[in-house]
Amino acid sequence: MNKQIQIVLTSLILLTGCTEVIPKLGIENGQLIQCPTTPNCVNSQAKDKKHYIEPILTTGTALEVKNHILKILNESTNSKVIVTEDNYIRAEFTSRVFHFVDDVEFYFPDTNAREMTIHVRSASRVGHSDLGVNRKRIEQIRSKLKAINKENK
Repeated sequence: MNKQIQIVLTSLILLTGCTEVIPKLGIENGQLIQCPTTPNCVNSQAKDKKHYIEPILTTGTALEVKNHILKILNESTNSKVIVTEDNYIRAEFTSRVFHFVDDVEFYFPDTNAREMTIHVRSASRVGHSDLGVNRKRIEQIRSKLKAINKENK
């Protein structure tokens, strides 16, 4: 029995160490990096149904919307904003138990309109399935952004 526990603990430690490997992220040719074949990723610019999630549609200036998203991310207890650029935000969400890291990205294409489309990508760094965590996270952020917009009207 002790040997089994040691094997499980060693495996968990090794998996936790894998979370430090940052995959290729960001924007290429006006697109967020596509999801890998594993089901632990969602992307509003995905070409397949398995990974596709609706982009976030909202109103406001790019600066207002960006500030609202940063507020939501900074209020999340398990998130850390890593990159903030004019048209891009990347944050890391760390799971409480095993400290697995998910990368969450927001892309703000250039627009002068008050209506804005924000493309999103959320993906686990390791593992195969995320049990829908990345999709739920984006939907929670979408809901919080809607609530902020209602407050500001």
